[in-house]
Amino acid sequence: MSIPGEWYLVLAAALFIVGALGLLVRRNVLIMFMCIELMLNAANLTFVTFSRMLGDIGGQVIVFFVLVVAAAEVVVGLGIVVAIFRRRASTSADDLNALKG
Repeated sequence: MSIPGEWYLVLAAALFIVGALGLLVRRNVLIMFMCIELMLNAANLTFVTFSRMLGDIGGQVIVFFVLVVAAAEVVVGLGIVVAIFRRRASTSADDLNALKG
């Protein structure tokens, strides 16, 4: 028994909405990064679903590049968060104005 592709697309849309709402509601930078990763994984699920439905490998190649960019984003983002946390004992998004020159 195979699960229809539409179910995967509905799941991806739900994950993207949860990530977008979490990004808009939360002020903690670590949680914001997790919400961005959730949104990227929802986009990856969409790419893989369309790749499977169309019988093309192009979507899976795009997923590989999205994962590489997401890993680089996490490395740079966590470096910035650690720098802010060392100066202030908080990881709130409101503290990002401390990075202004």
